[in-house]
Amino acid sequence: MNWISQGGQQIYTSLSRLFTTELFKIGEKSLSLSSIISLILLGLAVFFVSRSLSEWIKKRLLVRLKLDRGSREAIATVIGYFFAALGCLIVLQTAGIDLSSLTVLAGVLGIGFGFGLQNLASNFISGLTLLVEQPIKVGDFVEVDGLLGTVENISIRSTIVRTIDGVFVIVPNIRFVENNIINWSYRDPKCCIHIPVGVAYGSDTVSVTEALLAAARMESGVLSYPSPKVWFKSFGDSCLNFELLVWIDEPPNSDPIKSALNFHIEHELRHRHIKTPFPQRELSIKNIEQLNTLVNKSSDTEVTDGKEPSQKTVPSEPIHPVSKSPSNLTLRDLLRRVTYFESCKDLELRQLIEYGYRQLFPAGQVVCLENEPGDSFYIILTGSVEVFSERAQKYIATLHDGEFFGEMSLLLGIPRSATVRTLSDTILFVVDRNDLQKLLQEHRDLADQIAQTLSQRQQALRDLGLLTEDGLEENPFIWIRKRIQSLFGI
Repeated sequence: MNWISQGGQQIYTSLSRLFTTELFKIGEKSLSLSSIISLILLGLAVFFVSRSLSEWIKKRLLVRLKLDRGSREAIATVIGYFFAALGCLIVLQTAGIDLSSLTVLAGVLGIGFGFGLQNLASNFISGLTLLVEQPIKVGDFVEVDGLLGTVENISIRSTIVRTIDGVFVIVPNIRFVENNIINWSYRDPKCCIHIPVGVAYGSDTVSVTEALLAAARMESGVLSYPSPKVWFKSFGDSCLNFELLVWIDEPPNSDPIKSALNFHIEHELRHRHIKTPFPQRELSIKNIEQLNTLVNKSSDTEVTDGKEPSQKTVPSEPIHPVSKSPSNLTLRDLLRRVTYFESCKDLELRQLIEYGYRQLFPAGQVVCLENEPGDSFYIILTGSVEVFSERAQKYIATLHDGEFFGEMSLLLGIPRSATVRTLSDTILFVVDRNDLQKLLQEHRDLADQIAQTLSQRQQALRDLGLLTEDGLEENPFIWIRKRIQSLFGI
């Protein structure tokens, strides 16, 4: 038994000597295997503590400050690196290592770091640049080298991007610094997308414009302001090239929105019998006169049972023109029924169609409610509406084709003063608040008519307290005209 205890003591002594034997010196501090293991364990502890503290700051403290996701991630990452570096310095200082003695070692490692690990050094510096300057942030929708996706994480070496297909791609930070990056979410997430459309030669350009704008307004992901636009791009080889411009505020959904717009465009073009042609080529035939002579000679020699084919005369019936219902008329034809636009040319009507859109309301439907904020101006194309006050339980007026309503709320900055309900199937030309200025600038007669109509509603203005008795007796038309000029510069 003594020899067993002696053997165990020898093993213990050997292990103790292995862990305590000096391996090398840093300055005046001797380092053994046990001290190195202790430093490694303390370094890991510092790493986990700094990471936990960073997560706590990000999820608890920064959330209360109501910062956006990208700013929270950047601040928490920088704080985590700071505490990790500070913890490592404290551990080294506590272990008795003179930090000044590490300068030579750091210089040597820096040279090797610069020559042998250039890419790693570049990514490291690029990571610090991204975290400090924040040209991109976590949550931004970016495009780099043809890669589209959302930034999920920015680390000191690389950035993780989640593509539209849900694939996570690890991108070195240097690519975000050296290359041109498209950040769709930078400052303002609103962006414009272009939808090219080709139609057959001979198509009515105004009808094409109406079809494309109608398709744009059918898609919920398209913003009403800035309003959609239609560009006539060029005369192609086999088609007229148009382009639909729409604005969206959700760049990650640009592809689904484009797909939905293409479906709507195809439906609107087919509904209006506008053709999208195939590629065409012209065929030129030489000696066409000789070919016609041969064809006519062969047709003259044809007989049926040796007799000329008999011809029967069928009495023709009178053709009565088919009248179109208002719902089947184009927006251009409906606008020409309105006094203000009856003399407009096709190009002017095409411009007008970009400012507003047509909307059908069945009989008995409420168009706008009293005391609601006003955001649209309405012109009656066909049908009639009833204006009444729910608060006073009083009938005000009945409006018919060519008349308008909704102008008081927009021009005077007040809630709706009355409720409007359709008396029959009614088609309205709706102009949003942001496009009303452009409409009135192009059609000054309409601005004057609006001012004249408002001036006739003296009792409504008096009840709202917007005009004094003196002002009404003086000239309400001038007062309202000045109001339009101050709001719209007209």
